[in-house]
Amino acid sequence: MTNYSPNMLKTFKSCPLKYKFKYIDRISLPQKASFFEKGKKVHALANYYLRGDDISKFEPTLNENEKIAWNNLKNNEFFNKKYVNSEYNLSCKIGDFWIGGRLDAIVKEKSAIATYYILDYKTGSIPKNPEYDYQTMVYLLCLSSAPFINSQDEIKFVYIDLKNNQNCVIAFAQEKKSEYEKAITTICSNIENIQIPEDIEHQKMCDFCEYKKICI
Repeated sequence: MTNYSPNMLKTFKSCPLKYKFKYIDRISLPQKASFFEKGKKVHALANYYLRGDDISKFEPTLNENEKIAWNNLKNNEFFNKKYVNSEYNLSCKIGDFWIGGRLDAIVKEKSAIATYYILDYKTGSIPKNPEYDYQTMVYLLCLSSAPFINSQDEIKFVYIDLKNNQNCVIAFAQEKKSEYEKAITTICSNIENIQIPEDIEHQKMCDFCEYKKICI
């Protein structure tokens, strides 16, 4: 059974044919590693740091842009809350479909009730509509179903924009749950009943697609 990740849902939403190439036909095409290098380094350092590992030998290897991103993260108010887990795989079932992904980190603060924060570090840009981005919806639904979450706990998603050194915080209101579940089940159902049109209209974003040369 397929476990749908946010990237899978986003890919299908943007182009069903690209989804077919990538996730059904499993055609893997090379991409420039430099596009992802900064993000990979920052995520790896964050994971080691939160686990309490010694990263003193790794920090000097960062270039200037990577150091700025890393220092912005280390000094971020949410990054310094109580550590729960990092690089954490989490999934849940919504209707007939399984969804899930790997969370950068989960932290929490305790007052009258516990508040759990999903942290997602962005070295690029945050989603244009973060409250209804598939990553937001999938991660919040999955964490709300986690065994260590109580019904009275609060859950929030935090996009940490390391480029602009700012945060985007989204609270998981109970009234949003059914709305998120409907959006997820709708797109998952569309994927499982995928039909690729014979004539696909070329879009501007196609110029940057790694599958451009094999696209019909």
